[in-house]
Amino acid sequence: MTATMPTSERLVHVPLGERAYDILIGPGLIGRAGAEIAARLKGRRAAIITDEHVGPLYLAALTASLEAAGIAVASLVLPAGEKTKSFDHLIDVCDTVLEARVERNDMVIALGGGVIGDLAGFAAGIVRRGVRFVQVPTSLLSQVDSSVGGKTGINTRQGKNLVGVFHQADLVLADSDVLNTLSEREFRAGYAEVAKYGLIDKPDFFAWLETNWRDVFSGGPSRIEAIAASCQAKSDVVVADEHENGARALLNLGHTFGHALEAATEYDSSRLVHGEGVAIGMVLAHQFSARMNLASPDDAVRVEAHLKTVGLPTRMSDIPGALPPAEMLMKAIGQDKKVKSGKLTFILTHGVGQSFVAGDVPPSEVLSFLKEKHPQ
Repeated sequence: MTATMPTSERLVHVPLGERAYDILIGPGLIGRAGAEIAARLKGRRAAIITDEHVGPLYLAALTASLEAAGIAVASLVLPAGEKTKSFDHLIDVCDTVLEARVERNDMVIALGGGVIGDLAGFAAGIVRRGVRFVQVPTSLLSQVDSSVGGKTGINTRQGKNLVGVFHQADLVLADSDVLNTLSEREFRAGYAEVAKYGLIDKPDFFAWLETNWRDVFSGGPSRIEAIAASCQAKSDVVVADEHENGARALLNLGHTFGHALEAATEYDSSRLVHGEGVAIGMVLAHQFSARMNLASPDDAVRVEAHLKTVGLPTRMSDIPGALPPAEMLMKAIGQDKKVKSGKLTFILTHGVGQSFVAGDVPPSEVLSFLKEKHPQ
């Protein structure tokens, strides 16, 4: 934190050489967005991409802030929900950006959660072979995870995030005030990703969350601290392995199981949202690690207890409606981006804060485990 920054604000720098950028975290950043962007970027045109939930709340304020800084604005409001991450809507975004005459030094601005960030970022990465990109994440999940690190993409009928590019943001403005408008369910879903950073390699952070989670949820000082710690943790991993050739895969703790469950529910957010899938997936990863004699069963119990305490689903039986059989879940796992040469790769653990990349996991063991946990 710099000496001139308010005590309620944090700055995390992502040092990627010529593509380095800042993550600002604190209250009131949407109202200051124009000034913050103008101070860092040369472009004078912007295409804001948002959705029907976020647009009515923040689009006018963001537009006014940009125009006050001399930036011309076009905008597109898309349907809310995971199904918006599609080829059809990617075309809509690209058309909007091109019709706004956004050039390479101009910018695409994602105003929304992870869905909008992934979709808008993908468009920014491919229009004119890459234009500037600013993230204004409006959910806890997007503030601590998807807005940082440059992963963009869309879903296909074969699975989640299978088409996309790495395209780093030029600035991330994480306005903590917007989190006050989230539903409890959305906030809890984002918290799963916060907890993930502790479970990967920061056991002290996970223990801190076990003690301070109520202050994080209520909007106390711990909230900004938790967001900043999460962004710093992700930045450290991204800088070490930007294109996920090694250690960055650890960020997918819980995601292999979670993505399979999302696909099994056909990305129906009334049944399961991403953070909820990750929560169940992290519990399954710890349970599977214990089954493989890699970790103590007590760690899986501890992880499930904390996630359940904050109100997250922790078992497949917590998902409303019927799930396809375990064999179908295995098919989705086989489409996972971490599969290499047909071999399953999972993020497993030796205990809380001791995750590792496990290659060549026996499919028979995974299938047997899924059958055991399936709520048939």
